[in-house]
Amino acid sequence: MTFQRVIENPDTGSPRREDRGIETQGWNKQTGEKIANEQGISMTDEHWEVIECLREYYVENGPAGNGKELGDMLGNRFSERGGRRYLRQLFPNGPVGQGMRIAGLEVPPDTEDKGFGTSR
Repeated sequence: MTFQRVIENPDTGSPRREDRGIETQGWNKQTGEKIANEQGISMTDEHWEVIECLREYYVENGPAGNGKELGDMLGNRFSERGGRRYLRQLFPNGPVGQGMRIAGLEVPPDTEDKGFGTSR
């Protein structure tokens, strides 16, 4: 017999990868689409690629220590498409702040610098 562990109130940012995977299960693309629409963004495959990148990063690494950490990761990941400039075209108010909200994840501290995305 197999038992599945259910977390009633998951500790956001759990050190256990399995827990972070469970934490992210409550989000879906419809939720992300609604948040994006509220922020004036019409989601495309390119937008979803960034969102999935942020969600995968969270599951693998936990919450980022700050926005710069995520901004650097995204800039490197999408460098062949133009890096931060490309990401700014997709998310005008910042790929970290807007991206994390659309991804259903907590916006990390220190995401105010325009170089890597605002938290507003």
